[in-house]
Amino acid sequence: MTATATIYIVYYSTYGHIHKLAKALETGAQRVKDVDIKLFRVPETLSDEILAKIHAPPKPEEVPVIEQAGQLTDADGFLFGFPTRFGMAPAQFKAFLDSSGGIWAAGALRGKQAGLFTSSNTQHGGQETTALTTLPFLAHHGLQYVPFGYGHPALNATKEVSGGSPYGASAVAGIDGDSPTKTELEIAEAQGEYFAKQVLIRKLGEKAFAEQQ
Repeated sequence: MTATATIYIVYYSTYGHIHKLAKALETGAQRVKDVDIKLFRVPETLSDEILAKIHAPPKPEEVPVIEQAGQLTDADGFLFGFPTRFGMAPAQFKAFLDSSGGIWAAGALRGKQAGLFTSSNTQHGGQETTALTTLPFLAHHGLQYVPFGYGHPALNATKEVSGGSPYGASAVAGIDGDSPTKTELEIAEAQGEYFAKQVLIRKLGEKAFAEQQ
């Protein structure tokens, strides 16, 4: 049976924190029936020599590289994830976004839906500004931004250092212990499920609307 909606989780991860969040988002989204979920990583722009010097782990071979932005036209919704770089998207993901001029000119993404997730090395490392500085890209493409809101109880908790905000799931990579934490992964799963429902609802609504015309 063909899925009603398709969601691409497209991310860049230097040290694996964003990759783990992406997998948690996938887990949550897979709870929604009739939605097909696919993970992609954007091309790496750093050389192998530089990656070795910064002790970056190997990229997960099971996750394919999205070779060109034009592939986005095959999906109904996107969850874009990347770590912060001074409160903005890193060069690797920015290069991918900047390569989307052709589909922008064609209006090929207009009306589709998008959500965001991120990570930072410190508790106040620009997680929310990274989301905010990505919104112009969504607006220029006519993408409908789907913020997570306060969709998980942990977003109101104050007893532990934790990522996650109304903008989307996130991780604080520089805290002691494993990162993302169990709480951060639970937030990511909740966002994935919520986003998948929103995309499916829109697709079903479009179908119902078309049948009435």
